Amino acid sequence: MLNSVLDSIRKFIPPIHREGHKFIGIAFVAALLLFFLWEPLGWIGLILTVYVAFFFRDPIRVTPMASNLVVSPADGLITAVGPFVPPAELGMGLEPRLRISIFLSIFNVHVNRVPVGGTIRRVIYRPGKFLNADLDKASEDNERNSLVIASASGDVGVVQIAGLIARRIVCWADEGDVALPGARFGLIRFGSRLDVYLPEGAVPMSAIGQTAIGGETVIADLSRVPARIDFRTE
Repeated sequence: MLNSVLDSIRKFIPPIHREGHKFIGIAFVAALLLFFLWEPLGWIGLILTVYVAFFFRDPIRVTPMASNLVVSPADGLITAVGPFVPPAELGMGLEPRLRISIFLSIFNVHVNRVPVGGTIRRVIYRPGKFLNADLDKASEDNERNSLVIASASGDVGVVQIAGLIARRIVCWADEGDVALPGARFGLIRFGSRLDVYLPEGAVPMSAIGQTAIGGETVIADLSRVPARIDFRTE
């Protein structure tokens, strides 16, 4: 009976990533202290504690494993699909590549996932500003951490970009790691953006305004075979 109840709870309450445990603890202790000072403040603190737990949720995802498919590295709104020159530190040349950008609000899941299988060839951190991540110039000016993944179809660049209130990019990937599509590789605390730079010939399977689910939504195809897909909004 108890196991059945626990299984039911797990279906509706996603697990919390370990990165969030200390923040949840700090928020909860602060809420208790606020209760001693003034009860209404305590309730506000408790609500904030619940939000912190909500922010660090880490739901299970079902990832398509075809080597030609690129999945979204994050939950969020697709804000750009088009040719852009990759950041210089990626070492991916000066020619524009297909870039797909995903903007994460403070309500999205912030655990980041590998978009395509392969060997992580480079991991590069670059300090910078904390502009609104939805701005195009954030790709160049903001603090960011980048991966270059050597996939079967060529190098894929993944850039974690800190946002207006994000102050910490976390990356667990190391150079030389062999990563599977959908594997967790990092997290950005409180608002951010991810850019994915794709090899020549990649076909976008996503559109501006689409809501992506990290590790599940297919955003591009590297096989160079499928025709471009049209989208409609309703």
